[in-house]
Amino acid sequence: MKALFIGGTGTISTSVVKRLLSQGWEVTLLNRGTHAAPEGARVLIADVNDEARVLELLGGETFDTVADFIVFTPEQAARDVRLFAGKTKQYIFISSASAYQKPVPALPITEETPLINPYWEYSRNKAKIEEMLLTEYKQNGFPVTIVRPSHTYCERGLPVQIHGDQGEWQVLKRMLEGKTVPVAADGETLWTMTTSEDFAIYFCGLCGNSQAIGEAYHITSDESIPWNEAYRIIAEHLGVEFKPCYVPAHLLARVRQYDYNGALLGDKTNSVIFDNSKVMCATGIPPIHFTPYREGAKRSIDYVLSHPELQKEDPAFDAFCDRVEAAMNAAAELLLEEK
Repeated sequence: MKALFIGGTGTISTSVVKRLLSQGWEVTLLNRGTHAAPEGARVLIADVNDEARVLELLGGETFDTVADFIVFTPEQAARDVRLFAGKTKQYIFISSASAYQKPVPALPITEETPLINPYWEYSRNKAKIEEMLLTEYKQNGFPVTIVRPSHTYCERGLPVQIHGDQGEWQVLKRMLEGKTVPVAADGETLWTMTTSEDFAIYFCGLCGNSQAIGEAYHITSDESIPWNEAYRIIAEHLGVEFKPCYVPAHLLARVRQYDYNGALLGDKTNSVIFDNSKVMCATGIPPIHFTPYREGAKRSIDYVLSHPELQKEDPAFDAFCDRVEAAMNAAAELLLEEK
């Protein structure tokens, strides 16, 4: 079996590539060559937007599965249709579970939950791409399978609710320094975090799977925990106290410095519980023992602490957190003033 991945060295795709290779697949990666590829994968160096170069590199080669991990706009999806129509038996589009309706209308979330997210353009684009590709399937037979990950992570990163442009390290650093960390709302919304290795088990079950053509699936852990618990787990492993600074989500959404309107109101301040029965049925893979966040977070924290190159300081976000704390304290004092 032959697979072509556009990207293939990211948080999600690296685990998928490694698992397919272990199952005997021939895996080709097409990317710019800026990150090391998993051992055993063939690499073609090109910018996928250079369609002439991509077609030259691929020649007359065909694949059982093509998966593009870096499609974010309808224009990019249309490019892939031009490139891969007739060259693959299956094209997998990596969408996003953030595209599901917000606020969430009912739990658990299934693949039939509407794709309506008024808060986040990223999610709306994913929904538009899904619609476009399914139309291509219905009208022209383009063999699309849609996969919707939720919050998926690997050892190189740690899921947190709020962070700056440089990722989660500054959150951990603040905790180590005894500072507060901002938490949207009351921190009690339920969230689902999935390791990339667990995600890869079901994703690989969809690869080359004819039953999956024309269908959409989400792949997530079966564990949902409050953000407060997630932060307490982090603090416990760091050996520090969790000091939250609770902030109204709608207030954070007004901050132009970061896109918290989409990331919070359109995603992380909505309680989520997912029903994964559809992907389990399609792949024939029964429920696995999904990695609990307590275990996955410990692995990620240990990895980040032992790899200084991942400890990217973010002074702007640190200062922002200090301003948030000062503003919330000032608001509390104002409300307590006697008239």
